[in-house]
Amino acid sequence: INSFALGILSSMVKKYLSAILLFSLILFLLCECRNNVTRKDSSGVYTIATLKGPSSMGMIKLIDSLNSGGPHSVNAIILDEPLQVRKMMIDRTADFAILPTTMAAITYNKGFGYRLIAIPVWGTLYLVGSNGTVKTWNDLRGRRVYVMARGMTPDELFRYLLRKNGIDPEKDITLDYSFPTHIDLANAVGAGRAELAVLSEPLASMVMKNNKTIRRIFSFNEEWAKFEGIPIAETAFMAKEEMLRNNRDIIEKLLSSYEASTNWVNLYPDSAATLIVKYGILPDYESAFNAIPLSNLKFARAKDVKKEVNEYLSVFYRMNPDIVGGKVPDENFIYQ
Repeated sequence: INSFALGILSSMVKKYLSAILLFSLILFLLCECRNNVTRKDSSGVYTIATLKGPSSMGMIKLIDSLNSGGPHSVNAIILDEPLQVRKMMIDRTADFAILPTTMAAITYNKGFGYRLIAIPVWGTLYLVGSNGTVKTWNDLRGRRVYVMARGMTPDELFRYLLRKNGIDPEKDITLDYSFPTHIDLANAVGAGRAELAVLSEPLASMVMKNNKTIRRIFSFNEEWAKFEGIPIAETAFMAKEEMLRNNRDIIEKLLSSYEASTNWVNLYPDSAATLIVKYGILPDYESAFNAIPLSNLKFARAKDVKKEVNEYLSVFYRMNPDIVGGKVPDENFIYQ
């Protein structure tokens, strides 16, 4: 009994020491950012434009640290839609930006002046529904599946997986775009007005919490890996080119802080879920807690996952060149 108790105590001590180390790293890095970066204007604040969802969930410890204590030289703005992030990039009001990797490719190809520095989220899309007879891809033949926005990433990715599984998306299945946004589609699924649908996390977890008849049928990340052998490089973390030229120190410290935050979220989903609700990213603890392990939060520096990024964008280019801005970005897209 004493040996068993000592084992538990040792495990608890290791867990809390890990938490303290991660928290200390984030605080250290933030203080260094505040003390050492070259100021961009009189306010002295650099802005991260992030999205309400997995990207802000992964950086929630960093966001909370930025909102604690004294003034910091980095500020995070949580937005609802990628187009809002894109607008800040056009306006040059975002020094760092998080948006879908396909949209990041478009911004680079159009000369917005941002480059890819990291991939923080890997595959959050799922086929969900209340139809218990759909268990295989072949079971989708003749069905109606609701997808948000024709030609956008979820639609093109679903079409790719359908074709890989021998299903013609134009003939063998009906793709319905009646619900124009992720929120509209999630509400329709929860209300029973969309029997089968493509949803992303954390909306899938929220819908399943409120409607127990809804279940996950396929993980697009897992299905993609069966054919490509790699996970989906879904979300991009971008930085202004002038930041990369003039403030390499803050780039490195911010990358380390974001990575530490993501590790903390995965290690302590209970504490992370509390912060996710606190900052209005999700409305309740249960949905946040359930969504964390299903959101594939894994911070990777872009230079370390060049193959994954290029293959992901190449697949989309072959399906629809417009979705990546007409061409696969050149080698300067990825910050080394």
